[in-house]
Amino acid sequence: MPSTGYRKEAIRRTSPQPSPPLGAEREGPAQREGEVGVQRSRVLPQAFATPGTRLLASVRTPEEARRAIAGGADIIDLKEPAQGALGRLSDATIAAIRHEVAGQRPTSATIGDLPLAPAPVLEAVRAMAATGVDIVKLGIFPGEAAATVAALGSAARGGIRLVAVLFADRAPNFSLVARCADAGFYGVMLDTADKAAGPLTRHLAEATLAQFISDARRHGLLAGLAGSLTASDVPRLLPLGPDYLGFRSALTTGGRDAPLDAAAAARLRTLLDGSPPRSKATATAGAASAAPAAAAPSDASMMLSKLR
Repeated sequence: MPSTGYRKEAIRRTSPQPSPPLGAEREGPAQREGEVGVQRSRVLPQAFATPGTRLLASVRTPEEARRAIAGGADIIDLKEPAQGALGRLSDATIAAIRHEVAGQRPTSATIGDLPLAPAPVLEAVRAMAATGVDIVKLGIFPGEAAATVAALGSAARGGIRLVAVLFADRAPNFSLVARCADAGFYGVMLDTADKAAGPLTRHLAEATLAQFISDARRHGLLAGLAGSLTASDVPRLLPLGPDYLGFRSALTTGGRDAPLDAAAAARLRTLLDGSPPRSKATATAGAASAAPAAAAPSDASMMLSKLR
């Protein structure tokens, strides 16, 4: 199992100003100064009735989005599995899926498997945000990670909700959680880069996953888990209290590239609605911080809990 890179020293005590709820307008410096920014009022659904871990469904077509919603998905994630871990869909396909979703669920989308360099990644992020998706996801691929995350602060200040995806099978650098918070990101998540190398739970111990979620919460960020997850992983991961679990293969009729199945989504929805108590690993990670915020949901988590 790869080294986690976690340090035992205390993490920054104060959280950054959280992003507004999805659908709220936000005016940042980039918008006031006429730079590239995104400001739009989005029609989003009403509040969730109860808190819990959300179901993120990765889709590649409008029909798959329809099936995901029918099966109870909370977040519609736009991604092309054939193009890599975080393959980007075409603008035309994104527009068609957003038309199908029609504000029924928040949408997220990936910018593609790009090496990290400030200028091209910032350009790709802004181009994806211009399609109208609610959340833009970018992978922490090889390259200039710290510099790229810092450069994306201008996009975050301009109203783009960013989620950084760290890869459990690529020796993730968890110090980037704090850097993402400093830059104004909306969330962080763990995934796997090599989908043939097994699920997330094969690469990182539950205690490490719990620590990741706890650290994200202390920094006011959403925390998500994904990576070739199956239904059997849900009972192990739910007690850790992630804000959402992401699925692709487990939602299909025969693997990552097969069509999404509404019945499979409904089965996962039922499992997630079980919401078991927090695990000992999560409790230990939270207690170690000695910070009151560690035991409470993040502001961003509470924001997401108001959407469906």
